[in-house]
Amino acid sequence: METFADRVIDFNRNLRLDAKLPEGIRAMNPFAENSTVLEVSSAFYRKYYSDNRPRRLILGINPGRFGAGVTGIPFTDTKRLTEKCGLEIPGFSTHEPSSVFVYEVIDSYGGTEKFYSDFYINSPSPLGYVAMNPKGREVNYNYYDSIALSEAIGPFMIASLRSHIAAGCKTDAVVCLGSGKNHEYLKRLNDETGLFGRLIPLEHPRFIMQYRSKQKEFYRRRYLEVLASFSACR
Repeated sequence: METFADRVIDFNRNLRLDAKLPEGIRAMNPFAENSTVLEVSSAFYRKYYSDNRPRRLILGINPGRFGAGVTGIPFTDTKRLTEKCGLEIPGFSTHEPSSVFVYEVIDSYGGTEKFYSDFYINSPSPLGYVAMNPKGREVNYNYYDSIALSEAIGPFMIASLRSHIAAGCKTDAVVCLGSGKNHEYLKRLNDETGLFGRLIPLEHPRFIMQYRSKQKEFYRRRYLEVLASFSACR
């Protein structure tokens, strides 16, 4: 019998972006760029999603260079992958503050097995983007940072969201990580497509760690309140 894990792995294996991106912007596809990423991320999904239990969907923005851009697993850098999930991508060591916060929430929720049995994390764009900064270094680029980019990948994002739903996610409500531009874009997209009943915005982990670190405990409790409200409605 095909499982939630099988559907996610198949999605990742066949993930391609057929769109002309604005000049200076490059898409990251860790599944195509490193065969080990598909192998390890597949082990992750088989470990936590080898069933057909419906999950609530949590949507970030798009993968970053040191999290899913390397591991293929949203909000999971290599340190958390090893320490919390017992898996490893040889030859890579990354640290992403967003991953630190998310796994603190996961620990508080009851650990990886409990959390991933209830939730599935991905993004409207499952591929990340980078651009060159004035110093000639690649930096993360959000899908909404450029109207041209968001328009170019709009169909890709809608198709990806439909795939997340088809994997086994409930549609009555979805959590949106990012209470500003990400929430605004997803609201417009949802108004057009009617994919989800409600969008519940939470501050993005990167924003919390970078600008609100002293209030991190407040945001951790807020996350847990929202997640617990979903569990109560199963």
